[in-house]
This record gives sequence, structure tokens and C-alpha cells, in this order.
Amino acid sequence: MVKLSDNEEKRINDKLKDNGYKLTLQRKLILENLLEHEGEHLTIEELYDIVKIDFQDIGLATVYRTMQLFEDIGLVSRLNLDDGCYRYELIHENEHHRHHHLICLKCGRVTEVQGDLLESLEQSIEKKYDFQVENHSVKFFGICSECKKKK
Repeated sequence: MVKLSDNEEKRINDKLKDNGYKLTLQRKLILENLLEHEGEHLTIEELYDIVKIDFQDIGLATVYRTMQLFEDIGLVSRLNLDDGCYRYELIHENEHHRHHHLICLKCGRVTEVQGDLLESLEQSIEKKYDFQVENHSVKFFGICSECKKKK
């Protein structure tokens, strides 16, 4: 299992402490499994199944509550990829915006697009509408390269 780096663990510990919480064993295991499966956009049920392998006493309700807490304090973001369930991913220390996602309409594959492609658009919106953009979420729907090859 991927372990949290010392810096990441301190950042998470501080964020929890600032909000009146502690980094319990269950919370740490959930975070480490999110890190290990980064890019997979896990549902709570999928995350529960993975964590349960190493920590059989954990309950599904604990994973739900923990993920809600992590979302509330800004450790994870909840994604709606229009597939009927919410998926989660870690928010890293230096992330200013969520990354974008490419979603295949045939196989459901989700690909992360790295880099903030909308910075100039944000600046234009902020100037034109006197609106401070804090974040954005972009999803592109189409056909992935693998599914295009199958045609």
C-alpha cells in the first residue's frame, strides 16, 4: 500500500486538527488507499471494498462519514461523471483547480487531463463580469481511442 509522505501526512493532520478532528487509523487507511488508487475515481463502495481487505473491522458507514468529512474540509473532491454515482479523488496541496476529465460514452473510461487549460478564460470572465472564479469542473464526453479502434 502507498504510504502518505511525511509532508502530506502533516498537511492532512493539520487540516483535520484545525477542524477539530484527528487522523485516526481508519482515516489514514482511507487516504492511503485513495492515494494508491489515484486516477481511478473510486466510488465510496469501491473504496470500502479496498480498505476492507486490510482493515476488516471498518464499516461502510465509517467510509461514508469519513469521505463526507474529507470533502467538507477540502481533502477530497466529489465528482459527478454522469454515471449515476459520485466518485472521489484527493486534492493535493498545490492544486488550484480541479483537473478536467475525458469520459468515453462507449466504455465509460475516465481520463484525467492535466494542466489548467482555462486560465485565460477565467481571467476574461473575472474581468468582464467582476466575478472571482474559485474553481471549475469540466467534463468532455466522447469516444476514447480504444473504442475508436474497435469501430
